[in-house]
Amino acid sequence: MPFKHNAARRHKIPKARFRVTNWPDYNESLRGRGDITVWIEESVAQVWFARPRKQRGRPATFSDLAIETCLQIRAVFALALRQTQGFVRSVLGLMGLNLPAPDFSTLSRRASSLKLSRPKQQTNLEPSTLVIDSTGVKVFGAGEWQETKHGTRVKRRKWRKLHLGLDLNSGDIICCELTEENVADPSALPDLLDQVVDPIATFLGDGAYDGEPSRNELEKRYDGVEVIIPPPKTAVPSLEAETAPTQRDRDVLAIEKNGRMAWQKANGYGRRSRGETLMGRYKQVIGHSVKSRKLNNQKMEAKIGVSVLNKMTALGRPAFERVLAT
Repeated sequence: MPFKHNAARRHKIPKARFRVTNWPDYNESLRGRGDITVWIEESVAQVWFARPRKQRGRPATFSDLAIETCLQIRAVFALALRQTQGFVRSVLGLMGLNLPAPDFSTLSRRASSLKLSRPKQQTNLEPSTLVIDSTGVKVFGAGEWQETKHGTRVKRRKWRKLHLGLDLNSGDIICCELTEENVADPSALPDLLDQVVDPIATFLGDGAYDGEPSRNELEKRYDGVEVIIPPPKTAVPSLEAETAPTQRDRDVLAIEKNGRMAWQKANGYGRRSRGETLMGRYKQVIGHSVKSRKLNNQKMEAKIGVSVLNKMTALGRPAFERVLAT
């Protein structure tokens, strides 16, 4: 990840090339992403209906797993709620299962308070390397093409901010949060870290996370965590830098002495680019916008999208090797 101030000379730096070494397995995993049996297993039929409860009020007809399965299919195949109902109904019929499909109003109502099933926990032999980044996703509204083509009045767009945390060791998204557009990245960090189960050895974030609140939060939760956050160019060491330097002081002094590019290479800051790649992958597979209109439903929609991406990752990941220039 070259320093942005070198953009004018970046064309002189040859781009690194990589080659996939497990094409047969990776191709099969890509085919499996569209296999309907991956998203609807026969075992789901056994827990399709909700368990009886003793509380007052009308009991739920469908289990949380049934609702979650339908919402995952909606995310994978980019369907509306009514089309999701018809799609699931036809699949259940082809499977020979005499089960009803949740209607579109049930899917919308249950999504706001849905409890997602926990994925199978993987035993990590080493602490996680966490990369956190954020991006904007659109809420419903007129598109840019309509405004450009027909000259319609430009309305104030509504956006949501999607925060994702990627474990570089496993390739899974281990934390997710959808907030309003005015929520700063450091403000969303505590809620993201609450979702992380395994210990963290290294944290990578962009300059938006620079500051004492983010660093103190990480050091309070994880002993000996390595925080790799680039200080701004106006950053100066603290008054205690000579006697008791903090990790940020050491970063500032290293940048002043050797330059920002050398600091990035020494700390492995280029690994943060995988977080940006994750954002592009989310928008390519799930979409650039949220379909729901209520904030709670939008948050659940983002979590469903994350579970879909993690399930696709579990099917198979590409293995790369760098191609050396000749």
